[in-house]
Amino acid sequence: MAEPLCNAAVKKCKETMPQTPIFSTMLGSSCSGQVQPDMGDRCVDPVYQDGNLVSGSLEALIERLVPTMDYYPDRTYIFTFLLSSRVFIHPHELLAKVGQICIKQKQQLEMGTEAEKAKLKSFAAKIIQLLKEWTETFPYDFQDEKSMKELKEIAHRITQCDEENGTVKKIISQMTQNLLMALSARSQYQEIREKFRQPVTDKGTILKTKPQSTQKDILSVCCDPLILAQQLTYIELERVSNIYPEDLMQIVSHMDSLDNHKCRGDVTKTYNLEAYDNWFNCLSMLVATEICRVVKKKQRTRMVEFFIDVARECFNIGNFNSMMAIISGMNLSPVARLKKTWSKVKTAKFDVLEHHMDPSSNFCNYRTALQGAAQRSQTANSNREKIVIPVFNLFIKDIYFLHKIHTNRLPNGQINFKKFWEISRQIHDFLTWKQVECPFEKDKKIQSYLLTAPIYSEEALFIASFESEGPENHMEKDSWKTLRTTLLNRA
Repeated sequence: MAEPLCNAAVKKCKETMPQTPIFSTMLGSSCSGQVQPDMGDRCVDPVYQDGNLVSGSLEALIERLVPTMDYYPDRTYIFTFLLSSRVFIHPHELLAKVGQICIKQKQQLEMGTEAEKAKLKSFAAKIIQLLKEWTETFPYDFQDEKSMKELKEIAHRITQCDEENGTVKKIISQMTQNLLMALSARSQYQEIREKFRQPVTDKGTILKTKPQSTQKDILSVCCDPLILAQQLTYIELERVSNIYPEDLMQIVSHMDSLDNHKCRGDVTKTYNLEAYDNWFNCLSMLVATEICRVVKKKQRTRMVEFFIDVARECFNIGNFNSMMAIISGMNLSPVARLKKTWSKVKTAKFDVLEHHMDPSSNFCNYRTALQGAAQRSQTANSNREKIVIPVFNLFIKDIYFLHKIHTNRLPNGQINFKKFWEISRQIHDFLTWKQVECPFEKDKKIQSYLLTAPIYSEEALFIASFESEGPENHMEKDSWKTLRTTLLNRA
């Protein structure tokens, strides 16, 4: 039996046009390759420099997004425009405009020659492919009823191109089903999201004179620095897998823009970013808690050296976020003031780690190490060598400053698309790294401890620190007396 014409057209489109973005290959090392397409009589206001699109009106950029029977936008443009468009227009409004352009083109083809009418199925296949890339890369854009309504409206128009055998309708039905599954999965993740651990403030736990015999510490659960570093990496990769490009774009769209605060973003979308940032803080506090609550100096020294070794293993793996969290925990005042403990610690390895995280020159040493890990990842043959987990706070700050330094619009009113190419490239790097499958097996016992072990509040850490090594000056003595009284009264 001959293959249905529309099915053949869809198949041909899949063979000749970009598929749903594979982040590891979607963007190159630069934003080159944006050669101006032959757009016929369509909008001509986008500005190109050396073949690269650098600016344009919102209307012209939307026109460039929508395929014609002779044109399909490349992956870099689809990803970058869909990512950045939310700063200027809500997804459901963008869908409506895309739908209007599709209807206009469809009507022109229907009114044309027989040869043009025959291209209706090819045109439909291209529109389907664009919607497929959109729904798979940015499913959260379709969470509200307005967006779903616009999607269904476009789908209804496109299915009319293939009323004979219904192939287009089947493909759209499968696309919609996949979209609903993706939205459901994200919704379930938010429903089961972890409860933030409340810092321990019970006086019986903190105001101690002897360690409780039944009280566990991290060394009783895992005494191998490499294994603990691997489990931390497992947790990191699990958390970054729930961060999506539109989440990261909230850094830009959530701020005041030149567009009358029109699209400041959905506050709920920032939860994934906040949850990941909370993990960093919890890990730092856990490290400080594990150190400060140890009564005997020899055991406390061992605990400090253990975490130094864990941080070093995290660095070797490419897990810079956990490494920074551990170093931050050891640099908290309640830990840093333990001079008798630190005097017994072999600090050479710690000094090396702090050198890598030296904040001078905009964390130049860290960025060099990150670049090395990224280059290793690009040529790696195993997932073990592909791991790159950047310091998330620094990654966020880079996007923030990139946004603040460059305006969204140029003086002539056009969108500064060159800025969004750069933001998109940085977000692409992060998405590439988060696609790596963790090569380490999950250890439920270790992870349970890391995620649920009690952590002290800042006040409790100071009290535990003072009980381990008494205050050395009048300022510390006053602080110690005040904190102790405050917590006893509160209890």
